[in-house]
Amino acid sequence: MIQEALEEIARGTAEIIDSERIEKLVTKYYNDGTTYTVKAGFDPTAPDLHLGHTVLLQKLATFQKFGGRVQFLIGDFTAMIGDPTGKSATRKVLTKEDIIKNITSYTQQAFKILDESKTDIVYNNDWLEALGSAGMLQLASNLTVARMLERDDFSKRYRSNTPIAVSEFMYPLLQGYDSVHLKSDIEIGGTDQKFNLLMGRQLQKAYEIKKQQAVLMMPILEGLDGVQKMSKSLGNYIGVIDAPKDIYGKILSISDELMWRYYELLSEMSLSDITKLQKDVSSRTIHPKTAKENLAFEITKRFYNEELATLAKEEFNSVFKAKKLPTEMLEFEMSNGIWVCQALVDAKLESSTSQARRDIKQNAVSIDQVKISDEKLNLETGEYILQVGKKRFAKIKVK
Repeated sequence: MIQEALEEIARGTAEIIDSERIEKLVTKYYNDGTTYTVKAGFDPTAPDLHLGHTVLLQKLATFQKFGGRVQFLIGDFTAMIGDPTGKSATRKVLTKEDIIKNITSYTQQAFKILDESKTDIVYNNDWLEALGSAGMLQLASNLTVARMLERDDFSKRYRSNTPIAVSEFMYPLLQGYDSVHLKSDIEIGGTDQKFNLLMGRQLQKAYEIKKQQAVLMMPILEGLDGVQKMSKSLGNYIGVIDAPKDIYGKILSISDELMWRYYELLSEMSLSDITKLQKDVSSRTIHPKTAKENLAFEITKRFYNEELATLAKEEFNSVFKAKKLPTEMLEFEMSNGIWVCQALVDAKLESSTSQARRDIKQNAVSIDQVKISDEKLNLETGEYILQVGKKRFAKIKVK
């Protein structure tokens, strides 16, 4: 059982520092029931999560199965500085109102994955504000400017003469001090957080906590394109609060190769079951699409429930297998004689009229389920169903 637990904990990880400590903590839990703490920090910089964020949540849930108590750290203090990781410029500081709003949304979404009874939500403002100026100076004395400039993002900005705020230098130190205050046994984060995660180990030693946290790093999840990381700005994301039919449909749109990556990082299936499924797909005992449908159903069910996941599946089959129209779609009112390309933009189906023209030329646009080829078409009074590709629909009323 211990070996199985360790394999599930290591599953999908990019790097583990001090795996021996994790093994000791898990073994002690199975021997005498002693729990241990696993910290993960979340800066409430946006109100909504996407599946890329849930990679960490999924790993926290795994630790909860094997004796871990999660320290779900809300960086309400550090959010007012802004994490400089991967940033090419100083990030805009959030207002307290924005932070409070985002915290509420974050936690509601997080508990779709985490066991609330095994989670402590903590706010680093509770101890960082109390540090005071003397405490901050003592904290800052633990790191040199030369060491800080070893960070790739800082060194690039320094070489290009891009401004670096002194407050940004404090961010890794403050994140590390969180581990000092919480006496965390393990901290997890993305691979882009390695410098900050190691700072926790360094500061626990400097402040004589009598232990150093193990560090577990998860890879960055690729978006729907299978190339770039999942990001709202790139439009290749699946949101936790997306409609059930959208979650289901988006997962079915990923490549067969990317499907296994999602299984490894997002599914609750055991490693042995996933390995068996891969063999069945390779031997053609199971069709890849069936495996993808099962994954889509599992993830949709997690964020909603079985009933809504079933409806999403039926809706998808109805629209895309039987080529029927979706039961629900956005409706828009427009003026008589509107240019079809402008109508597509106004109906939120296209990002620009030039993109609309390209899609019409590529035979990807339909009106009332009939393909159109005239990019200069004007729509007269009436009701129309606009469609782009297989998944984007809108109903418009031209007056």
